[in-house]
Amino acid sequence: MKKPVFEGSSVAIVTPFRSGKVDFDAMEKLIDMQKNAGTAAITVCGTTGESSTMTRDEKIETIRFVKERAGDLPVIAGAGSNSTENAVEKALDAKKAGADAVLCVTPYYNKCTQQGLIAHYTAIAEAVDIPVIVYNVPSRTGITIAPETYEALSKIPNVNGVKEASGDIPLAVRIRRLCGDDLNIWSGNDDIVVPMMSVGAKGVISVAANIVPRIMADLTGRALSGDYEAASELQIKYSRLIELLFSEVNPIPVKCALSLMGLISNELRLPLTPLSGANRDKLTYEMKKTGLI
Repeated sequence: MKKPVFEGSSVAIVTPFRSGKVDFDAMEKLIDMQKNAGTAAITVCGTTGESSTMTRDEKIETIRFVKERAGDLPVIAGAGSNSTENAVEKALDAKKAGADAVLCVTPYYNKCTQQGLIAHYTAIAEAVDIPVIVYNVPSRTGITIAPETYEALSKIPNVNGVKEASGDIPLAVRIRRLCGDDLNIWSGNDDIVVPMMSVGAKGVISVAANIVPRIMADLTGRALSGDYEAASELQIKYSRLIELLFSEVNPIPVKCALSLMGLISNELRLPLTPLSGANRDKLTYEMKKTGLI
C-alpha cells in the first residue's frame, strides 16, 4: 500500500505574470488563499501554470517560492517532457527546489509505445527519491496509458499514483482492479471528481480550486467521508462554472476569472491569448451568480 501524497483537493495553481515576469506578490496572495481554504496540496508549474512557456530558472525560482510559503502543504511540481532526459533534469531541479513530489506528463508529439512509457517513468523514478505522479491527459498528448502499463508502473516503489485526466471512468475502474492500493488515483477533471472518487480516487488536482478552493476542498472531503449525496450536490451546483472554466483552453478562462476577482493580472504568454468576449461575458455572469464577484 502506498500512502498518497495528498487526499482531497490540490490546486493546479496558475503562474501570475506582470509585465512579462512572474508576479510573486500575486502568487503569495494565491497561496495564502489556498492555505486558508483547506486545500490539501499545491501543484505548481503544471499545465495550468503555463510551465511550457517558463524558463528553467523561472520554474526553479517559482517552485522554491511556493515551497517556502506553502507551510505544511505538500508541493507537487510539474516536471514532464517528451524527452526522458529533459524530464529527469526537471525532476532533479524540482527536488532541489524543495518539491515534495513531481507530476510528469506522458511524452507528447513524438509519443512512444507502452514499453516506452514504462522505460520513461522508470528513468524518472530512479533519478529522484521523491514520489512521482504520472499524468495521463490524452487530449493534450495524443497518447493513453494502458491499464497493463499502469500495473507495471505500480510496481515502481516511488511511482505514487496518477493524475487521470482521460475522462474515462471505466479506465479508472480497471486501474483499481489491477493495481489496488499500489497506485493512487487523482481525478484530473473537475467535472467528474465525484464519479472518480466513487471508484477509489483520492481527490482531484483541480483548476477550479484556483477560484473556489473551499468548495473543492469541501466536495472532496465529503466524498472521502462517504457522503456522496452532499458531494454530488456540490458537483452539480458548480458544474456550469466548471464548464465555463474550460470554454477555451486552460488556463485562459481561469486566469480571466482570477483577474475578475482582482487577484492577478490577466496576462498570459503566447501562444495563449485572453478569453474571447462572448466566453468572458458568460464566465462573468456565472461568477456573479455564484457570488464570486
